[in-house]
Amino acid sequence: MRLAQRENFQRLLTPRHIAFIGGRDAAIAIREARRRGFAGQMWAVNPKRDRLEGVPCVPTIADLPEAPDAAYLAIAAGAVTEALAQLSAMGAGGVVCFSAGFKETGDAAAEQALIEAAGDLALVGPNCYGLINYVGNSALWSFEHGGWSPGYGAAIVTQSGMFSSDITMSQRSLPMAYMVSAGNQAVLGLEDYLDAFATDPAVRAIGLHIEGLQDVARFERAALRALERGLPVVALKSGRSRIGAALTISHTGSLSGANELYEALFDRCGVISVTNPSQFLETLKLLCVTGAPRGARVAGFTCSGGGATMLADHAEKIGLSFPAIEGADRAGLKALLPEIATVSNPLDYTTPIWGQPEHTYPVFSRTLEAVAPDFTVLVQDYPAAGLDDSKVYYLNDAEAFARAATERQVPAAILATIPENMDPDTRRMLIEQGVAPMQGIHETLNAIRDAACWNAARARILTSPPAPLIPPHAPAALTGQTEDVGKDWLRRAGVPVPEGRVVPAREVGSAAGEIGFPVALKMMSRRLAHKTEAGAVALNIRDQAGLKAAIVQMNDAVAAYDAEAISDCFLVETMSPPPLAELILTLRRDAQFGHALVLGSGGVLVELLGDAVTLLLPCSDADVRRALEGLRSAALLRGYRGRPAADLARIARDIHALTQAYLADCAEIAEIEINPLFIFQDRIAAVDVLLHREARC
Repeated sequence: MRLAQRENFQRLLTPRHIAFIGGRDAAIAIREARRRGFAGQMWAVNPKRDRLEGVPCVPTIADLPEAPDAAYLAIAAGAVTEALAQLSAMGAGGVVCFSAGFKETGDAAAEQALIEAAGDLALVGPNCYGLINYVGNSALWSFEHGGWSPGYGAAIVTQSGMFSSDITMSQRSLPMAYMVSAGNQAVLGLEDYLDAFATDPAVRAIGLHIEGLQDVARFERAALRALERGLPVVALKSGRSRIGAALTISHTGSLSGANELYEALFDRCGVISVTNPSQFLETLKLLCVTGAPRGARVAGFTCSGGGATMLADHAEKIGLSFPAIEGADRAGLKALLPEIATVSNPLDYTTPIWGQPEHTYPVFSRTLEAVAPDFTVLVQDYPAAGLDDSKVYYLNDAEAFARAATERQVPAAILATIPENMDPDTRRMLIEQGVAPMQGIHETLNAIRDAACWNAARARILTSPPAPLIPPHAPAALTGQTEDVGKDWLRRAGVPVPEGRVVPAREVGSAAGEIGFPVALKMMSRRLAHKTEAGAVALNIRDQAGLKAAIVQMNDAVAAYDAEAISDCFLVETMSPPPLAELILTLRRDAQFGHALVLGSGGVLVELLGDAVTLLLPCSDADVRRALEGLRSAALLRGYRGRPAADLARIARDIHALTQAYLADCAEIAEIEINPLFIFQDRIAAVDVLLHREARC
């Protein structure tokens, strides 16, 4: 965002005056500005009407009394570019463009003309619902909206207009600061909003619904700045499936990209990634009300054994811990509880003391003292309206719990097992006390886990910030190389490969004699990218007779697979000893994200397990080690069932060195796939490799 655009964006956020340009849709926007409580000057532009919702109309933009801080534009697509040019020339601040019919319909030329006409305007859209300032009470919005703010909250940016409207109508009591429906992002993109809201003191967390990004490197820089400022960012990425990606392109013209690359980006810059709307809202709510906990130690309270069990079950699955209560603390709590209660964490304090704060407050306080948790939760499903004579007892325990948590300085949440079992008045009351009113056990515990992980990731990333992403190369045609060419490159890059010879069939026997049996035999041909499927590989050949038989069998198999792939060029290699583990390693480029490393369980497990981690490049050896430790097959590397353990620090350094060699040569080398990469105790070895070069090379 240029300096002039940033200044104009602030005018758009907090306008002194708004010009509404259009007819019916502009009239709706006037009503929504009033609903939000906008107290500034409103003007209307419409050559065919005298008034819009009681606001006097002028016939043209040129007839406005002065340049508006903000304008709402809802006119035919063909007239938008000229309107933007007029607003820009007169010095307007920003524009919400509700009008559609640009890039999302395939008309890229019309959108480019719109961009050029906008100049330094802070333009939201086109093809968007608009912008709401909940803190400053202004709105340029296209439909009825809800939402509320206690003076702080989340800034949410979404590319889906309907989803943004749904959020404003949600029954979650999420504190809101701003809502932006970004639409096509012709001028201002998610990266710009992220950077702008990260400096706003009213914003406690930023929520991004992402269909696609325009500039990955700019997003990374903005996300890292938010991380440095201590502002959590929560992302809900849609378009993860093949069909979803196609729908995204037709919806806003945004390319959704590969899900794994987005997750690698989020991990790289400390963005919390969630997978559904409820989790998105509940995570933002927790962050806005309580902030992120220091760690994953939790104290839980219920007045039901079933609730305590549900807490414990899901927490164990996702890595939260409920520390046990031992020794004198256990005895002290036992004295405070009814005889039927069992001292535990989570703690079911049982119904005999339910709703009696003179009894429950000491239990809450003593437990928090004993456990010293990073976060505490109380499970309460409130009664429905009309059946709520007992509600006072719930509120008594809620107040006692909130008081104990405040005194012990422990972030706290009260959660409803079933999301709708907490009424709006209770949710607002809890927020006023600094307690997050959470809806859903899994959503709550997931939010605690993700917020704690964010805190840990922030410390890790700020200690050793990632090097800037390398801009991607323009897409180009690729040419696959034979395995021996790939291994020559790996050998020069310092990666061990099996000793081997490339010879014609008549010299295979002598080459095997020089190397020593047992050997592997592979036919070399650019048409044999997948040699195993073509029958172009024979392993563990132990003598000359076996070698001759393998050549005959291989020629027959390849002829049946692809007659044009038959070659008189063979790679004879020594057989590698059994490794501790087999991985697949891929280094590749992406037109949007640049360069990436993919590590996964290799060999025959690669498709069976789907166990892989993606890192964007450049990365560090610490990043590589973390990726290795995150694989499901990591148990093999740590020494499974008494087998030796790999030196993970050494293995990570070797793989990192390979990424550096690839980046140094990435103008020529487009992609490298090693499968399997053998992992030994103190080294790696590339047993099979497929390398692609730029076609011009």
